Amino acid sequence: MSELMLKDKLALVTGASRGIGRAIAKALAAEGAHVIATARTQGGLEALDDEIKAAGGQCTLVPLDQMDPEGIEKLAEIVGERWGKLDILVAAAGQLGELTPASQVSARTWNEVMGVNVIAPARLIRAFEPLLLKSDAGRAVFLTSGAAKSCRAFWAPYAASKAALDALVKSWADEHGKDALRINLINPGPMRTAMRKKAFPSEDQDTLPPPDALVPLILSLVGPDVTRHGEWIDFPSEG
Repeated sequence: MSELMLKDKLALVTGASRGIGRAIAKALAAEGAHVIATARTQGGLEALDDEIKAAGGQCTLVPLDQMDPEGIEKLAEIVGERWGKLDILVAAAGQLGELTPASQVSARTWNEVMGVNVIAPARLIRAFEPLLLKSDAGRAVFLTSGAAKSCRAFWAPYAASKAALDALVKSWADEHGKDALRINLINPGPMRTAMRKKAFPSEDQDTLPPPDALVPLILSLVGPDVTRHGEWIDFPSEG
């Protein structure tokens, strides 16, 4: 029996209670990683934990609202004290916001969308970079969106937040071109998720790929032999 590719690795996955984050968390655990799964939904996390452990994997659940002003930083402190490093960070949590004319978007929506899609990833970078650098093969993957480039009508908050995320992550990656840390962005494209259903309620979701379809691409970016760095990667063209 071949050794699991992520045996003894520690992975943090945000937005892990459903959709793409859930699929990623299960896949990392199946490859031997101990997964720290975070999300706001306690019930969804518990169901994920049951599935991972039933398959023989390891998981630590952390109910976390990324808008909490101290939650991310406290989590980093706990991870540092318990494990002393972090091998893999996958930022899958996202906030769609309202699909409405830019002039009608409320301040609350702007704060929520930018908070989850930009500020939270920035805080993850600040809090977990030291732990990622303590790994012999630190890996970070952020989920972006084609909305950052298409800039469609009524999508201003989401498009602006993902464009800002792209700039943030690419700048961070450029700071680490000479060490072992590898940082990349993935655009999943249309996928069978609750967020997609909210954005396109009349769309036939059976025509879209399930979140599990993204797993091979994710795994190709978190293993110890990854060379890709600072890239914006489309799925399914490279899936």
